[in-house]
Amino acid sequence: MNKNEVDTDFEILHNMDFRKYLSMKEITHEDYLEFIKERDFVVIEDTKIKLQKNWKIKSYGPSEDYVPERTTVWSFPDRGDWATHRGNYRGNWSPYIPRNLILKYTKEGEWVLDQMMGSGTTLVEAKLLGRNAIGVDINLDAVMVVRDRLNFSYNPLFSETEPIIKTYWGDARNLEKIEDESIDLIATHPPYANIISYTKAKKLAGDLSQLPFKEYLKEMRKIAEESFKVLKPGKVCAILIGDTRKHKHYVPISLRILQIFLDAGFILKEDILKLQWNMKTTRERWYAKEYDFYLIAHEHIFVFRKPESTKEYNKYKYSSKWWKDDQI
Repeated sequence: MNKNEVDTDFEILHNMDFRKYLSMKEITHEDYLEFIKERDFVVIEDTKIKLQKNWKIKSYGPSEDYVPERTTVWSFPDRGDWATHRGNYRGNWSPYIPRNLILKYTKEGEWVLDQMMGSGTTLVEAKLLGRNAIGVDINLDAVMVVRDRLNFSYNPLFSETEPIIKTYWGDARNLEKIEDESIDLIATHPPYANIISYTKAKKLAGDLSQLPFKEYLKEMRKIAEESFKVLKPGKVCAILIGDTRKHKHYVPISLRILQIFLDAGFILKEDILKLQWNMKTTRERWYAKEYDFYLIAHEHIFVFRKPESTKEYNKYKYSSKWWKDDQI
């Protein structure tokens, strides 16, 4: 893919009518090398992200005293900056989250999917932990950030083969190039409706973070259905999602997402509370105005399981869809 092809594709995507979701197009290491010949950075939201090209890595994992999480409350005051992880644009998740999920729910050589991969935190962790992975993002610039952060050599201890990592420019609502029931773990972090606009500069068509709330929920339903389709029976899909406020009242985005994924056929395995850190600026701004509400300082990690058979819906009836469609 040369620069002219990239520019043409961007123009098509920017102007197209999203009656049909964007098809998956694999972006390889060779595509990335062509891209960085003329680009030193990309812009995500309103943040300039430098493409490092050559990484100088100090460590390939968290500190030696790291212990995987054992409870349903997770807190990471140190968000984690090992390997190529960088917390330099809003909304990307701490590498501790996919690390915990990958270690808990997969084995070496199994397949991990992040269909809204952002800066590629999940894929970097998969590479470090010897798991194969597929990443998808609707923003080509984000895909190039991911390729940049995967641009390092590393062989996990005791691993016999190097993991396969594939990246696609595509849409989480159209996982056409992923075989049905082929994924062992989905670990992803969707936009929290339109709280953060990830394509503010380009106004990218199809970007979930650009949609009105009702439309966002409608499209998240399609994402839940695609997730269910590609996941193996008995395996899990983990989603990090948070809430917001409107007119000083709580808007439980997470509960709507919970219902959407249960409606798609998933069973709720875990509801993990993830505490938020690094909120100093927001806290000071809000406290200075003495608002009459509490600062939201948590997010949810819902861990859904795809049942192995329809018989499990009765066994886990208190953890699955509990309402009738005519009651919604």
